[in-house]
Amino acid sequence: MTKDSDLITFARAEECHKPAILSLYRAAIGTPGSTWSYDYPNEEILEGDYQRGDLFCLKNQNGEVIGAISIDADEIVDGLSCWTKELRPGAELARLVVREDYQNQGLARVLLNSVMEVVKERGYKSVHFLVSKTNYKALNSYAKLNFNNVGESDVYDANWWCYEKEL
Repeated sequence: MTKDSDLITFARAEECHKPAILSLYRAAIGTPGSTWSYDYPNEEILEGDYQRGDLFCLKNQNGEVIGAISIDADEIVDGLSCWTKELRPGAELARLVVREDYQNQGLARVLLNSVMEVVKERGYKSVHFLVSKTNYKALNSYAKLNFNNVGESDVYDANWWCYEKEL
């Protein structure tokens, strides 16, 4: 018997995946711990991730997009003083989302582990990201993957935990 997780595939997003990813972003607005709105993440941000080749997705056995993650190019976040100098260059991970009916199955960890392999292949020494202090699901996932809380930051009108992991 095959497990559902065996039928999940990780890949760089294609043009045809963008509407489904934007739909996932929109569906996450207002969920517990989410800081997202119609202004963030939006089509322009999604397009930038896509154009840089930094937008990735998970697809189920039917080819439906069920999750997404991006490697961000945010100078403000990359410039925070909390990141370990010895682990530079570091890549920022952002906009992790899993479709609601696929949540609590370890797929956020699949996305994280998969994109960390991409980042490592690109020559980065670490990954880092900001997480809402009230996003308990995300905090739990990061703890299971041994990310380090290296501080907090007040950017983009919110207070965040700063997480980092050596690759």
